[in-house]
Amino acid sequence: MDGIRAVFAGMPWWVKWIAVPVLAILVFGGVITSIIGTLIGLVFKLLLFVALVGGLIFVVKKFTGSGSKASSSSSEW
Repeated sequence: MDGIRAVFAGMPWWVKWIAVPVLAILVFGGVITSIIGTLIGLVFKLLLFVALVGGLIFVVKKFTGSGSKASSSSSEW
């Protein structure tokens, strides 16, 4: 780690803070984009699953009549 610091010690500020990050984005940009895309897709699918299960529970309770207050009890779950 000290060797890397020694190499960057003699470099101008713009090399450390502009050129190196730009090169890293150019080299690893596809990997970063695919990871972010996968995470966003996973979150979207998870939210879609939760919404579909919630909708299914709502529809089943509505049409089976178990959603009424007279026949509903917490012991059913």
